[in-house]
Formats: sequence, C-alpha cells, structure tokens
Amino acid sequence: MKKFIFITGGARSGKSAFSEAAAKTLGKDLVYIATMEPLDGEMKQRIRKHISRRGREWKTIEEPLRVVETLKKNDRQGRVFLLDCLTLFISNHLLKGASAGALEKKAKALAGFCKSCKASVVIVSNEVGMGLVPDNPLGRKFRDAQGTANKIMAAKAEEVYFLVSGIAIKIKS
Repeated sequence: MKKFIFITGGARSGKSAFSEAAAKTLGKDLVYIATMEPLDGEMKQRIRKHISRRGREWKTIEEPLRVVETLKKNDRQGRVFLLDCLTLFISNHLLKGASAGALEKKAKALAGFCKSCKASVVIVSNEVGMGLVPDNPLGRKFRDAQGTANKIMAAKAEEVYFLVSGIAIKIKS
C-alpha cells in the first residue's frame, strides 16, 4: 500500500538509517533522491559512505533543486522514493536566491505531489528550530523556511516520526 512518511530530527539522530529501513518495508523498487551537492572532499566521502551502506538494491538520483520534476519523471506504482533531505533542498534554493514565498510554494508542491503520486515516499528533514536563534538574517531566513517546509510535510504525510538519540518517536499516524 502506498504511503507518504515524513521523518525529522536533529543532526546525527539516526534519521538516515531509520528512513532506509522504513522505505524497505514499503517495497523493493527503491530510489534514493539525494539533494546534497558534493562541494568538497569531506562531503564526497560522506556520500560514498551513504551509498555503500545502502547497497546495490538502491538506485540513486542526485538532484539538488528539481526534486518534484525528478519524482514526476520517475513515478510509478510499487516504487519507493526516499528523499534525503528536505533541509538541503530548502538551503540549495535559498542559496540560489529563492524568497520565503517561493520556498513555501516549492514545499507545498513537493508535499502535494508526494500525497498524490503512485509511489510511496519517505522524506527526511532536520528539525532546525529547537536551537538558538541564528545571529544573522540568512540563518533566520533559513530556519523560518525550514520550519515552514517541515510543517507542510507533516500536515500532508500519513506518518510522521521524530528521531532523537537513535530512537524514533511516532508523532502522527
């Protein structure tokens, strides 16, 4: 049965491993949509580690900006998309100059497609609003846009999980 699952939590909280396991319960046609751009050696090493951990059963598509278009192009019944992560999708657009309104529109388009597509979708995001208020306008704009995007995803998803210290807490079913 098709599902839309949203997973959020802090950095290094276990979101990736949990989301991969959740996706595997939904089907065998697994497609990982990676939004991270490999901008330096350390990031490239992280990406290689993630790909190695996932194994050959996953098809990986690297797409930092045109996520909805990529999902539409690859949508089919029985497929499972894992989008990791919404946080980088938002920051990629923000750094390209997207306004708060444009970011909200992109989040709504993504959530709407995930709700109506043929495939199951698991989206991973960081919960960035639980820390200090950023000391600069760009940081505050990012925090606000990410919080808005997370609320949009959580509202549309059938299931929502919050991860902390490697423990998943189901907050919506």
